[in-house]
Amino acid sequence: MLGNALIPEIQELIAQRDFSTLKSALADIPAADVAEILTDIPVADSAVVFRILPRDLAAEIFEYLEFDTQEALVSAMNREEVAAIIEQMEPDDRTALLEELPPAVTERILNMMSPEERRIAQTLLNYPEYSVGRLMTTEYVRLKPEWTVAQALDHLRQFGRDKETLHHLYVTDKKGKLLDELRLRELVLAKPEQRVEDLLDLQVQTLNAYDDQEEAVRGFERYDRGAMPVVNKDGVLVGLVTADDVLDVAQEEATEDIQRAGAVEALETPYDAASVGELLRKRSPWLIVLFAGETLTAHVMKGYEGLLASAVVLALFVPLIISSGGNSGSQASTLVIRALALGEVAPGDWWRLLRREFWTSLSLGGILGVAGFLKVWATGMVSPGIYGGDLVPVAATIALALVGVVMWGSLVGSMFPLLLRRLGRDPAVASAPFVATMVDVTGLAIYFTIAGCVLGITAG
Repeated sequence: MLGNALIPEIQELIAQRDFSTLKSALADIPAADVAEILTDIPVADSAVVFRILPRDLAAEIFEYLEFDTQEALVSAMNREEVAAIIEQMEPDDRTALLEELPPAVTERILNMMSPEERRIAQTLLNYPEYSVGRLMTTEYVRLKPEWTVAQALDHLRQFGRDKETLHHLYVTDKKGKLLDELRLRELVLAKPEQRVEDLLDLQVQTLNAYDDQEEAVRGFERYDRGAMPVVNKDGVLVGLVTADDVLDVAQEEATEDIQRAGAVEALETPYDAASVGELLRKRSPWLIVLFAGETLTAHVMKGYEGLLASAVVLALFVPLIISSGGNSGSQASTLVIRALALGEVAPGDWWRLLRREFWTSLSLGGILGVAGFLKVWATGMVSPGIYGGDLVPVAATIALALVGVVMWGSLVGSMFPLLLRRLGRDPAVASAPFVATMVDVTGLAIYFTIAGCVLGITAG
């Protein structure tokens, strides 16, 4: 990659203290690539780079850095340097950094910012954590409905230079309430003497500043937007959220769901930056819970000790039975958890999902049941006596047990995430390993009950 290839040259210029050449070289490199370079060199060298760059360029590069690198640089530079860079950052990116820093550090930085930028930063930080308000920027263009198109364009030329986006322009009344939005294309193509209010259709989609950030993700997916306005409970325009910020949230949410689907608590840092201690804290609780769940299988088998003693052959198929049930449950839970995340289903759809999963699992169980029957029968024909003298009853037991555990696993796997969502919990907790463990224990009971009925043997 371009950034990695330039690291030796950059470090050589720093070592030689040739800051003039270094400054010129970095000015010709995209900010994202400079951020990549700074991530891979010592923090002390990165601090040197930030000291020689213009503040606006330094702020742009700083926004591309991972939080761990940002935090290290904040510690490596003096307060004035940090405050100068953070003040130049986009409000939403600045909020993301300040909310992660220790409160004392954040307070010191805020006190060194200009009154206007400090007011903006404190306003955004006052919104609840993980709310849309923490995502938004206040850098947008506001138009008045009584202006002509010519006046609006003059305003745009005068104040639009440093705004987050110019593709979307927002029209508000005298009290600041959002009336509508205009695309820049609509404004440019309109006649100069037309009034802005004549271009409005008053059908604007908004986000609420106090909504959860997941609402922003769903809003962007639904309306396929590049930016969406944010209003407060009175409909007053307070900010703007852009697609790049929503993509970051969507990535974080997807990462958390994937990690929980593997029975791991969501990591607070990237995996390669996580300490052994953090990995232990995140992974060990679920492993202990799953271990405790699996120990119940011994108690179930103890309860059917007489059955196993009378038909030892049944023990040969325990791994087959419990794995089939666990696999079917894992499939169902994964599909439903993802459907919930995408808004495709809701807890109120449980009856419809239950009916569909019943027939689906019955068919899947039937397929595996037939395969299991043929496997046992064929093996018994090739090796007579391997399963005792009752070949067909044993094969039938395996077939029926497969139907039962696959259906049970699928029904549990599909309904449990819905129940968790109804209770206000994260459905991702119903991860594949957790559902598989539940089905392992209950699947054994189903298997041995069916075996006792088909083979005519009591459990005791």
